[in-house]
Amino acid sequence: MKKILYLFLFISLTISISAQEQKPSVQWFEDARFGMFVHFGPYSVLGNGEWVMNNRPIKGADYQRLQQLFNPQAFNAKEWVKIAKDAGMKYIGFTSRHHDGFSNWNTKQSEWNIMNTPYGKDLIKQLADECHKEDIKLVLYYSLLDWMRSDYQYETGRTGQKAGRTQKSDWESYIRFMKAQLTELLTNYGPIAAIWFDGHWDQTDDGNRTSHETHVNWHYPEIYDLIHRLQPECLVANNHHLPPIQGEDYQIFERDIPGENKSGYSGQQVSRLPKETCETMNSSWGFSITDDKFKSPKELLHLLIRTAGTGANLLLNVGPMPNGQIQPECVERLQKMGEWMKQYGYTIYGAQQGCVSPQKWGVATSKGNTQYIHILDKNISSLTLTIPNFKSAKWVNVDSKLVWKKDKKTGEITFTLDGTLDDIDSIIEIK
Repeated sequence: MKKILYLFLFISLTISISAQEQKPSVQWFEDARFGMFVHFGPYSVLGNGEWVMNNRPIKGADYQRLQQLFNPQAFNAKEWVKIAKDAGMKYIGFTSRHHDGFSNWNTKQSEWNIMNTPYGKDLIKQLADECHKEDIKLVLYYSLLDWMRSDYQYETGRTGQKAGRTQKSDWESYIRFMKAQLTELLTNYGPIAAIWFDGHWDQTDDGNRTSHETHVNWHYPEIYDLIHRLQPECLVANNHHLPPIQGEDYQIFERDIPGENKSGYSGQQVSRLPKETCETMNSSWGFSITDDKFKSPKELLHLLIRTAGTGANLLLNVGPMPNGQIQPECVERLQKMGEWMKQYGYTIYGAQQGCVSPQKWGVATSKGNTQYIHILDKNISSLTLTIPNFKSAKWVNVDSKLVWKKDKKTGEITFTLDGTLDDIDSIIEIK
Protein backbone atom coordinates (compact mmCIF):
# COMPACT_ATOMS: atom_id res chain seq x y z
CA MET A 1 0.00 0.00 0.00
CA LYS A 2 2.86 2.36 0.89
CA LYS A 3 4.53 1.69 -2.47
CA ILE A 4 1.32 2.61 -4.29
CA LEU A 5 0.98 5.76 -2.19
CA TYR A 6 4.61 6.79 -2.86
CA LEU A 7 4.13 6.10 -6.57
CA PHE A 8 0.98 8.24 -6.62
CA LEU A 9 2.76 11.11 -4.83
CA PHE A 10 5.73 10.88 -7.19
CA ILE A 11 3.50 11.00 -10.28
CA SER A 12 1.52 13.94 -8.85
CA LEU A 13 4.69 15.86 -8.04
CA THR A 14 6.11 15.17 -11.50
CA ILE A 15 2.94 16.40 -13.19
CA SER A 16 2.92 19.51 -10.97
CA ILE A 17 6.57 20.37 -11.75
CA SER A 18 6.02 19.72 -15.45
CA ALA A 19 3.02 22.06 -15.48
CA GLN A 20 5.01 24.78 -13.74
CA GLU A 21 7.92 24.47 -16.17
CA GLN A 22 5.78 24.36 -19.31
CA LYS A 23 6.18 27.61 -21.19
CA PRO A 24 4.20 29.01 -24.11
CA SER A 25 5.69 28.70 -27.58
CA VAL A 26 7.73 31.72 -28.67
CA GLN A 27 8.28 30.51 -32.23
CA TRP A 28 5.87 33.00 -33.80
CA PHE A 29 7.68 35.77 -31.95
CA GLU A 30 11.12 34.60 -33.10
CA ASP A 31 9.89 34.42 -36.68
CA ALA A 32 8.10 37.79 -36.70
CA ARG A 33 11.00 40.24 -36.28
CA PHE A 34 8.79 43.27 -37.07
CA GLY A 35 5.70 44.62 -35.33
CA MET A 36 3.66 47.81 -34.97
CA PHE A 37 3.33 49.56 -31.60
CA VAL A 38 0.26 51.83 -31.19
CA HIS A 39 -0.10 54.45 -28.45
CA PHE A 40 -3.66 55.74 -28.53
CA GLY A 41 -6.02 57.19 -25.93
CA PRO A 42 -7.66 60.41 -24.71
CA TYR A 43 -4.22 62.03 -24.39
CA SER A 44 -4.16 62.08 -28.21
CA VAL A 45 -6.75 64.88 -28.08
CA LEU A 46 -4.24 67.24 -26.43
CA GLY A 47 -1.58 66.49 -29.07
CA ASN A 48 1.31 66.51 -26.61
CA GLY A 49 2.22 62.85 -26.10
CA GLU A 50 0.93 60.16 -23.77
CA TRP A 51 2.58 61.69 -20.65
CA VAL A 52 0.77 65.04 -20.94
CA MET A 53 -1.28 64.54 -17.77
CA ASN A 54 1.88 64.10 -15.70
CA ASN A 55 4.06 66.58 -17.56
CA ARG A 56 1.85 69.68 -17.66
CA PRO A 57 0.59 68.61 -15.00
CA ILE A 58 -3.21 68.19 -15.15
CA LYS A 59 -5.39 67.26 -12.17
CA GLY A 60 -7.42 64.09 -12.58
CA ALA A 61 -10.76 65.90 -12.33
CA ASP A 62 -9.78 68.18 -15.20
CA TYR A 63 -8.21 65.40 -17.26
CA GLN A 64 -11.44 63.39 -17.10
CA ARG A 65 -13.09 66.01 -19.32
CA LEU A 66 -11.23 64.33 -22.18
CA GLN A 67 -13.75 61.50 -21.93
CA GLN A 68 -16.28 63.82 -23.57
CA LEU A 69 -13.79 64.96 -26.21
CA PHE A 70 -12.22 61.67 -27.26
CA ASN A 71 -14.20 60.65 -30.34
CA PRO A 72 -12.07 58.70 -32.85
CA GLN A 73 -14.76 58.42 -35.53
CA ALA A 74 -12.18 57.85 -38.29
CA PHE A 75 -10.76 54.77 -36.53
CA ASN A 76 -10.76 51.84 -38.93
CA ALA A 77 -9.30 48.57 -37.66
CA LYS A 78 -9.13 47.18 -41.19
CA GLU A 79 -7.05 50.18 -42.29
CA TRP A 80 -4.66 49.89 -39.33
CA VAL A 81 -4.09 46.18 -39.93
CA LYS A 82 -3.58 46.73 -43.66
CA ILE A 83 -0.96 49.42 -42.98
CA ALA A 84 0.86 47.00 -40.68
CA LYS A 85 0.67 44.09 -43.13
CA ASP A 86 1.79 46.20 -46.07
CA ALA A 87 4.81 47.27 -44.01
CA GLY A 88 5.75 43.62 -43.48
CA MET A 89 4.76 43.67 -39.80
CA LYS A 90 3.59 40.43 -38.22
CA TYR A 91 2.00 41.70 -35.00
CA ILE A 92 0.43 44.80 -33.43
CA GLY A 93 1.02 45.95 -29.86
CA PHE A 94 -1.87 48.17 -28.73
CA THR A 95 -2.23 50.25 -25.57
CA SER A 96 -5.21 48.70 -23.83
CA ARG A 97 -4.57 51.03 -20.88
CA HIS A 98 -1.82 53.61 -20.44
CA HIS A 99 -0.63 55.44 -17.31
CA ASP A 100 -3.67 57.74 -17.31
CA GLY A 101 -5.72 54.61 -16.53
CA PHE A 102 -8.16 55.01 -19.44
CA SER A 103 -9.34 51.64 -20.78
CA ASN A 104 -9.76 51.27 -24.55
CA TRP A 105 -12.27 48.43 -24.16
CA ASN A 106 -15.65 47.65 -22.65
CA THR A 107 -14.37 47.02 -19.13
CA LYS A 108 -16.76 46.43 -16.25
CA GLN A 109 -14.12 47.46 -13.70
CA SER A 110 -14.13 51.23 -14.32
CA GLU A 111 -16.34 53.93 -15.83
CA TRP A 112 -13.18 55.62 -17.20
CA ASN A 113 -13.30 53.80 -20.54
CA ILE A 114 -14.01 54.12 -24.26
CA MET A 115 -17.66 53.09 -23.94
CA ASN A 116 -18.45 56.31 -22.04
CA THR A 117 -17.06 58.61 -24.75
CA PRO A 118 -19.07 60.08 -27.65
CA TYR A 119 -17.49 57.31 -29.74
CA GLY A 120 -18.87 54.57 -27.49
CA LYS A 121 -17.39 51.52 -29.25
CA ASP A 122 -14.88 48.93 -28.07
CA LEU A 123 -11.56 49.61 -29.84
CA ILE A 124 -9.95 46.33 -28.78
CA LYS A 125 -12.90 44.26 -30.00
CA GLN A 126 -12.65 45.81 -33.47
CA LEU A 127 -8.87 45.50 -33.60
CA ALA A 128 -8.84 41.93 -32.26
CA ASP A 129 -11.45 40.79 -34.79
CA GLU A 130 -9.49 42.27 -37.70
CA CYS A 131 -6.14 40.92 -36.47
CA HIS A 132 -7.57 37.42 -36.15
CA LYS A 133 -9.09 37.69 -39.61
CA GLU A 134 -5.81 38.78 -41.20
CA ASP A 135 -3.53 36.45 -39.20
CA ILE A 136 -1.81 39.32 -37.39
CA LYS A 137 -0.88 38.64 -33.77
CA LEU A 138 -2.32 41.04 -31.19
CA VAL A 139 -0.23 42.11 -28.20
CA LEU A 140 -1.87 44.19 -25.47
CA TYR A 141 0.13 46.85 -23.65
CA TYR A 142 -1.10 47.22 -20.06
CA SER A 143 0.11 49.90 -17.65
CA LEU A 144 0.88 48.71 -14.15
CA LEU A 145 0.64 52.23 -12.75
CA ASP A 146 -2.38 54.50 -12.72
CA TRP A 147 -2.44 58.30 -12.31
CA MET A 148 -6.21 58.40 -11.78
CA ARG A 149 -7.13 55.64 -9.32
CA SER A 150 -6.84 56.40 -5.64
CA ASP A 151 -6.37 52.74 -4.65
CA TYR A 152 -3.09 52.72 -6.63
CA GLN A 153 -0.28 53.40 -4.15
CA TYR A 154 0.46 56.86 -5.49
CA GLU A 155 2.04 57.98 -2.19
CA THR A 156 5.29 56.18 -3.07
CA GLY A 157 4.99 56.57 -6.84
CA ARG A 158 7.49 58.61 -8.80
CA THR A 159 4.90 60.03 -11.23
CA GLY A 160 1.34 61.36 -11.14
CA GLN A 161 1.94 63.19 -7.86
CA LYS A 162 -0.08 66.25 -8.89
CA ALA A 163 -3.23 64.47 -9.98
CA GLY A 164 -5.08 65.70 -6.90
CA ARG A 165 -5.70 62.34 -5.20
CA THR A 166 -6.32 62.61 -1.46
CA GLN A 167 -7.92 59.27 -0.52
CA LYS A 168 -5.56 56.74 1.09
CA SER A 169 -4.47 53.99 -1.30
CA ASP A 170 -5.62 50.38 -1.01
CA TRP A 171 -3.01 48.23 -2.71
CA GLU A 172 -4.82 44.91 -2.45
CA SER A 173 -7.87 46.53 -4.06
CA TYR A 174 -5.70 47.76 -6.92
CA ILE A 175 -4.19 44.30 -7.48
CA ARG A 176 -7.71 42.81 -7.61
CA PHE A 177 -8.67 45.50 -10.14
CA MET A 178 -5.73 44.66 -12.42
CA LYS A 179 -6.44 40.93 -12.23
CA ALA A 180 -10.09 41.53 -13.11
CA GLN A 181 -9.16 43.70 -16.10
CA LEU A 182 -6.59 41.21 -17.36
CA THR A 183 -9.18 38.46 -17.04
CA GLU A 184 -11.52 40.49 -19.26
CA LEU A 185 -8.83 41.03 -21.88
CA LEU A 186 -7.91 37.34 -21.94
CA THR A 187 -11.44 35.92 -22.04
CA ASN A 188 -13.45 38.31 -24.22
CA TYR A 189 -11.25 38.96 -27.28
CA GLY A 190 -10.03 35.61 -28.57
CA PRO A 191 -6.33 34.66 -28.69
CA ILE A 192 -4.03 37.37 -27.33
CA ALA A 193 -0.40 36.82 -28.33
CA ALA A 194 1.18 38.66 -25.39
CA ILE A 195 0.60 41.00 -22.46
CA TRP A 196 3.17 43.84 -22.47
CA PHE A 197 3.51 45.46 -19.03
CA ASP A 198 4.94 48.90 -18.31
CA GLY A 199 5.26 51.05 -15.18
CA HIS A 200 7.19 48.85 -12.71
CA TRP A 201 9.79 51.64 -12.39
CA ASP A 202 7.21 54.03 -10.87
CA GLN A 203 7.61 52.30 -7.51
CA THR A 204 11.43 52.36 -7.34
CA ASP A 205 13.80 54.87 -5.80
CA ASP A 206 16.00 55.40 -8.87
CA GLY A 207 13.41 54.90 -11.58
CA ASN A 208 14.53 51.58 -12.99
CA ARG A 209 18.22 50.92 -13.10
CA THR A 210 19.50 48.83 -10.20
CA SER A 211 17.31 46.01 -8.87
CA HIS A 212 13.83 44.54 -8.84
CA GLU A 213 13.17 45.93 -5.35
CA THR A 214 10.13 48.20 -5.25
CA HIS A 215 7.98 49.99 -2.67
CA VAL A 216 5.11 47.61 -3.44
CA ASN A 217 4.53 43.94 -4.08
CA TRP A 218 3.45 43.74 -7.71
CA HIS A 219 2.24 40.14 -7.20
CA TYR A 220 3.96 39.12 -10.43
CA PRO A 221 3.85 35.34 -9.78
CA GLU A 222 0.07 35.52 -9.32
CA ILE A 223 -0.47 37.84 -12.29
CA TYR A 224 1.81 35.94 -14.65
CA ASP A 225 0.23 32.63 -13.57
CA LEU A 226 -3.23 34.10 -14.18
CA ILE A 227 -2.26 35.08 -17.73
CA HIS A 228 -0.73 31.70 -18.56
CA ARG A 229 -3.69 29.92 -16.99
CA LEU A 230 -6.30 31.88 -18.96
CA GLN A 231 -4.36 31.63 -22.22
CA PRO A 232 -1.47 29.12 -22.05
CA GLU A 233 0.03 30.43 -25.32
CA CYS A 234 -0.06 34.10 -24.28
CA LEU A 235 3.45 35.47 -23.75
CA VAL A 236 4.36 37.83 -20.90
CA ALA A 237 6.83 40.72 -21.15
CA ASN A 238 7.60 43.59 -18.78
CA ASN A 239 9.29 46.87 -19.68
CA HIS A 240 10.94 47.23 -16.27
CA HIS A 241 14.40 47.96 -17.76
CA LEU A 242 15.87 45.10 -15.70
CA PRO A 243 16.86 41.47 -16.32
CA PRO A 244 13.80 39.24 -16.84
CA ILE A 245 12.15 37.61 -13.87
CA GLN A 246 10.47 34.21 -13.56
CA GLY A 247 7.38 33.95 -15.73
CA GLU A 248 8.45 36.46 -18.43
CA ASP A 249 8.77 35.07 -21.92
CA TYR A 250 10.76 37.75 -23.75
CA GLN A 251 12.93 40.73 -22.85
CA ILE A 252 12.18 44.33 -23.83
CA PHE A 253 14.71 47.06 -24.66
CA GLU A 254 13.32 50.58 -24.87
CA ARG A 255 14.79 52.81 -27.61
CA ASP A 256 17.91 50.64 -27.95
CA ILE A 257 18.90 47.49 -29.75
CA PRO A 258 19.98 44.79 -27.26
CA GLY A 259 23.50 45.46 -25.99
CA GLU A 260 23.33 49.24 -26.45
CA ASN A 261 22.28 51.90 -23.96
CA LYS A 262 22.16 55.18 -25.85
CA SER A 263 18.75 55.99 -24.34
CA GLY A 264 19.71 55.35 -20.73
CA TYR A 265 16.93 52.77 -20.36
CA SER A 266 18.74 49.65 -21.56
CA GLY A 267 21.74 49.02 -19.32
CA GLN A 268 20.34 45.68 -18.19
CA GLN A 269 22.08 42.42 -18.99
CA VAL A 270 21.01 40.80 -22.25
CA SER A 271 19.35 37.51 -21.37
CA ARG A 272 18.93 34.33 -23.38
CA LEU A 273 15.21 34.97 -23.77
CA PRO A 274 13.82 36.21 -27.09
CA LYS A 275 14.27 39.97 -27.35
CA GLU A 276 12.45 43.03 -28.63
CA THR A 277 13.40 46.67 -29.22
CA CYS A 278 10.63 49.27 -29.12
CA GLU A 279 11.21 52.65 -30.76
CA THR A 280 9.37 55.67 -32.10
CA MET A 281 9.20 56.95 -35.68
CA ASN A 282 9.64 60.54 -34.51
CA SER A 283 10.37 61.46 -30.86
CA SER A 284 6.95 60.71 -29.34
CA TRP A 285 4.95 57.61 -28.47
CA GLY A 286 1.52 59.28 -28.32
CA PHE A 287 0.38 61.82 -30.92
CA SER A 288 2.30 65.10 -30.68
CA ILE A 289 1.16 67.81 -33.04
CA THR A 290 4.51 69.65 -32.93
CA ASP A 291 6.81 66.63 -33.25
CA ASP A 292 8.03 66.58 -36.86
CA LYS A 293 11.37 64.86 -36.14
CA PHE A 294 10.53 61.80 -38.20
CA LYS A 295 13.29 59.33 -38.96
CA SER A 296 13.83 58.73 -42.66
CA PRO A 297 12.82 55.39 -44.26
CA LYS A 298 16.52 54.58 -44.54
CA GLU A 299 17.11 55.25 -40.83
CA LEU A 300 14.12 53.10 -39.91
CA LEU A 301 15.26 50.25 -42.15
CA HIS A 302 18.74 50.42 -40.64
CA LEU A 303 17.14 50.22 -37.20
CA LEU A 304 15.16 47.14 -38.25
CA ILE A 305 18.19 45.46 -39.83
CA ARG A 306 20.48 46.23 -36.88
CA THR A 307 17.86 44.92 -34.46
CA ALA A 308 17.51 41.71 -36.47
CA GLY A 309 21.31 41.47 -36.39
CA THR A 310 21.05 40.88 -32.63
CA GLY A 311 18.34 38.24 -33.11
CA ALA A 312 15.66 40.62 -31.81
CA ASN A 313 12.33 42.04 -33.01
CA LEU A 314 11.61 45.70 -33.74
CA LEU A 315 8.32 47.04 -32.38
CA LEU A 316 7.98 50.34 -34.26
CA ASN A 317 5.52 52.86 -32.85
CA VAL A 318 2.80 54.98 -34.41
CA GLY A 319 0.76 57.53 -32.45
CA PRO A 320 -2.57 57.95 -34.25
CA MET A 321 -4.26 61.34 -34.40
CA PRO A 322 -7.28 61.89 -32.10
CA ASN A 323 -9.67 61.08 -34.95
CA GLY A 324 -8.20 57.55 -35.08
CA GLN A 325 -6.16 57.86 -38.26
CA ILE A 326 -2.47 57.01 -38.37
CA GLN A 327 -0.41 60.05 -39.37
CA PRO A 328 0.37 60.18 -43.11
CA GLU A 329 4.08 60.68 -42.33
CA CYS A 330 4.03 57.29 -40.59
CA VAL A 331 2.07 55.57 -43.34
CA GLU A 332 4.45 56.86 -46.01
CA ARG A 333 7.51 55.53 -44.17
CA LEU A 334 5.90 52.20 -43.41
CA GLN A 335 4.99 51.74 -47.07
CA LYS A 336 8.63 52.24 -48.07
CA MET A 337 9.76 49.76 -45.40
CA GLY A 338 7.20 47.30 -46.72
CA GLU A 339 8.55 47.61 -50.26
CA TRP A 340 12.03 46.72 -49.01
CA MET A 341 10.74 43.85 -46.86
CA LYS A 342 8.88 42.32 -49.82
CA GLN A 343 12.22 41.98 -51.61
CA TYR A 344 14.62 41.21 -48.78
CA GLY A 345 12.50 40.30 -45.76
CA TYR A 346 13.61 36.68 -46.10
CA THR A 347 16.99 37.80 -44.70
CA ILE A 348 15.19 39.20 -41.61
CA TYR A 349 12.16 37.04 -40.76
CA GLY A 350 13.09 34.13 -38.52
CA ALA A 351 16.77 35.07 -38.66
CA GLN A 352 19.17 34.98 -35.72
CA GLN A 353 22.37 36.92 -35.10
CA GLY A 354 24.92 35.79 -37.67
CA CYS A 355 28.61 35.00 -37.59
CA VAL A 356 29.62 38.43 -36.25
CA SER A 357 28.13 40.71 -33.65
CA PRO A 358 26.79 44.08 -34.87
CA GLN A 359 29.54 46.38 -36.19
CA LYS A 360 29.71 50.00 -37.34
CA TRP A 361 29.59 48.84 -40.96
CA GLY A 362 26.52 46.63 -40.43
CA VAL A 363 25.34 43.26 -39.14
CA ALA A 364 25.01 39.59 -40.03
CA THR A 365 21.87 37.47 -39.84
CA SER A 366 21.69 33.70 -40.18
CA LYS A 367 19.08 31.14 -41.22
CA GLY A 368 20.18 27.53 -41.17
CA ASN A 369 23.38 27.15 -43.21
CA THR A 370 23.02 30.58 -44.80
CA GLN A 371 24.56 33.81 -43.54
CA TYR A 372 23.45 37.22 -44.74
CA ILE A 373 25.96 40.04 -44.39
CA HIS A 374 24.16 43.39 -44.31
CA ILE A 375 26.55 46.21 -45.25
CA LEU A 376 24.93 49.47 -44.13
CA ASP A 377 28.00 51.67 -44.66
CA LYS A 378 28.30 52.15 -48.43
CA ASN A 379 31.71 53.80 -48.14
CA ILE A 380 33.77 50.77 -47.10
CA SER A 381 35.94 49.12 -49.78
CA SER A 382 36.69 45.74 -48.18
CA LEU A 383 35.50 43.51 -45.39
CA THR A 384 37.35 40.68 -43.60
CA LEU A 385 35.32 38.12 -41.66
CA THR A 386 35.80 34.76 -39.98
CA ILE A 387 33.08 32.49 -41.39
CA PRO A 388 33.03 28.84 -40.29
CA ASN A 389 32.48 26.24 -43.04
CA PHE A 390 32.56 28.86 -45.79
CA LYS A 391 31.63 27.43 -49.19
CA SER A 392 30.44 30.23 -51.45
CA ALA A 393 29.23 33.82 -51.49
CA LYS A 394 27.34 36.13 -53.82
CA TRP A 395 25.68 39.52 -53.89
CA VAL A 396 21.94 39.59 -53.30
CA ASN A 397 21.23 43.12 -54.48
CA VAL A 398 24.42 44.58 -55.97
CA ASP A 399 24.83 44.31 -59.73
CA SER A 400 28.40 43.08 -59.91
CA LYS A 401 30.43 39.95 -59.27
CA LEU A 402 31.46 39.52 -55.64
CA VAL A 403 35.24 39.18 -55.28
CA TRP A 404 36.56 37.35 -52.23
CA LYS A 405 39.76 35.68 -51.07
CA LYS A 406 40.37 33.15 -48.30
CA ASP A 407 43.49 33.28 -46.12
CA LYS A 408 44.65 29.66 -45.88
CA LYS A 409 46.43 30.24 -42.55
CA THR A 410 43.74 32.13 -40.64
CA GLY A 411 40.68 30.99 -42.57
CA GLU A 412 39.50 34.60 -42.81
CA ILE A 413 37.55 35.69 -45.87
CA THR A 414 38.24 39.12 -47.34
CA PHE A 415 35.57 40.58 -49.59
CA THR A 416 36.55 43.28 -52.06
CA LEU A 417 33.61 45.63 -52.35
CA ASP A 418 34.05 46.91 -55.88
CA GLY A 419 31.25 48.67 -57.69
CA THR A 420 28.41 50.80 -56.40
CA LEU A 421 26.94 49.57 -53.14
CA ASP A 422 23.23 49.79 -52.41
CA ASP A 423 22.17 53.03 -50.75
CA ILE A 424 20.29 51.24 -47.95
CA ASP A 425 21.78 47.78 -47.47
CA SER A 426 24.21 45.78 -49.61
CA ILE A 427 23.53 42.10 -48.83
CA ILE A 428 25.98 39.24 -49.26
CA GLU A 429 24.55 35.71 -49.16
CA ILE A 430 26.99 33.13 -47.84
CA LYS A 431 26.59 29.38 -47.89
